[in-house]
Amino acid sequence: AEYMGTPWQSPSMLRHPVGAQSRCFPNALCLAFRASFIAAAFRHQHTMASSTEFATVAGGCFWGMEKWYRKEFGAAIKASAVGYIGGLDPNPTYKAVCSGTTGHAEALQLEYDPDKVTYEQLLQYFFRIHDPTTPNRQGNDVGTQYRSAVFYHSDAQKAVAEKVKQEMQSKWNNKIVTEIAKADVKDFHTGEDYHQKYLDKNPGGYCNHRPRW
Repeated sequence: AEYMGTPWQSPSMLRHPVGAQSRCFPNALCLAFRASFIAAAFRHQHTMASSTEFATVAGGCFWGMEKWYRKEFGAAIKASAVGYIGGLDPNPTYKAVCSGTTGHAEALQLEYDPDKVTYEQLLQYFFRIHDPTTPNRQGNDVGTQYRSAVFYHSDAQKAVAEKVKQEMQSKWNNKIVTEIAKADVKDFHTGEDYHQKYLDKNPGGYCNHRPRW
């Protein structure tokens, strides 16, 4: 038979339906390679998807929280979003949350690579960039939506949150009032588009966050 190429040369072969002309000359080998290639691709995607974890924190205006986390941890943060969590309204909006009637906190949800940064490190930084001693307030922002809170997604995260909160008390003169509450990742409601990476788009915008030490 005429040589038509090698199986590993054939990125186009996945586009051929079974039985159609292929660049793979041994048809059985081609089908076997196709099946193993698809299986390997699926395993790779699953591994990549499951290699990240989520952290959700609230510490005042979410604009500044997102800015400082992305600046500090860079590539370790695979994705970030600001939004709302911890309330009763199933479809919260910024206007509704600002009214103080929904029970939500302005929050930041991070998808991060645990091989590059640990959950403990993320929480240690959380206590550095906001004041966790002021109930329902950050600077000029007052209301329950500005409360300090860690929303944990597993028992392991809860244990770390309690440990870090206790350790960080020595950094502050007043008592830390940060809430530690259970929440599923899907309980987070992504905020409106114009809030996402707001301070990247508006570098001179309002921000009362900064590293305290």
